[in-house]
Amino acid sequence: MVEGPFLEFERPIIELEKKISDMKDFSVGENIELNGEIASMQKKLNKLREEIYTHLTRWQKVQLSRHPRRPYTLDYIKMMSHDFIELHGDRYFADDKAMVGGFAFIDKQPVMFVGQQKGRDTKEKLYRNFGMAHPEGYRKALRLFRLAEKFQVPIVVLIDTPGAFPGIGAEERGQAEAIARNIRDMSRIKVPIVIVIIGEGASGGALGVGIGDRVMMLEYSWYSVISPEGCAAILWRDAAKASEAAEALKLTSEDLMALGIIDKIIKEPPSGAHNNPDMAAVNVKKEILEALDELSKKPVEQLLEERLNKYRKIGVYNE
Repeated sequence: MVEGPFLEFERPIIELEKKISDMKDFSVGENIELNGEIASMQKKLNKLREEIYTHLTRWQKVQLSRHPRRPYTLDYIKMMSHDFIELHGDRYFADDKAMVGGFAFIDKQPVMFVGQQKGRDTKEKLYRNFGMAHPEGYRKALRLFRLAEKFQVPIVVLIDTPGAFPGIGAEERGQAEAIARNIRDMSRIKVPIVIVIIGEGASGGALGVGIGDRVMMLEYSWYSVISPEGCAAILWRDAAKASEAAEALKLTSEDLMALGIIDKIIKEPPSGAHNNPDMAAVNVKKEILEALDELSKKPVEQLLEERLNKYRKIGVYNE
């Protein structure tokens, strides 16, 4: 049975899981054979789970991307790699705890990981600034990108942020300039770059580390110019209309695949990555290694040209 917080649309699943768990306990405690009844309820549970998760609205997928038990960047790094050495600081101002990165090995493949990190409890959320990076976070990321380029190590970026931090201090230290510089310079980095949106991918906060040769999304993640709440606040002056905004923004992995903005959707375990983080990590690891194997065979000039062309084509339409 699933423990911990859950989303409202998951309630029927949680309730049925509890009934199955109670029946198993009763069967053991009273020494009564209930395998047939348990199997029947398990079959009903599987059908209910499939029915709910195959008919999710865009807003429900946004909620799943923010699930409090969903794996974060450091979770994936721990599950997918070994010998991770975290690197700190931007060499200008500070070490932004919302942006993490460092060298690691995925099997025998050396990589440079970079990504936003959220927190679980209140203390950690504040420590990580809710995954919203300051300018020093983006400058740290760029420093790590250049370090990876120096040692000819491919880059893996795991994106999960509700946006770049919009505070006064961040603006004073050049938030927009830091993001713009990253976008420019990432297009020139002479090693393969694989991007994976593992949760939320909001606005320039995501794009500031989101320029790469392959862009992939987990099935229940989202990627958009603005959050549904922000869009609703602007268009309707009512953040409660976030579900309507999510439908209009077309921000799910299926939407972005159809629009040609991403290259691949990474399937999540049944009921989402939060219900089986290990399986989710296996799926992400497999896709990263396949992408790096393909990209590593391309000459640098071809890699950079294709990277630029990839982003030039975004937004093109026929009248």
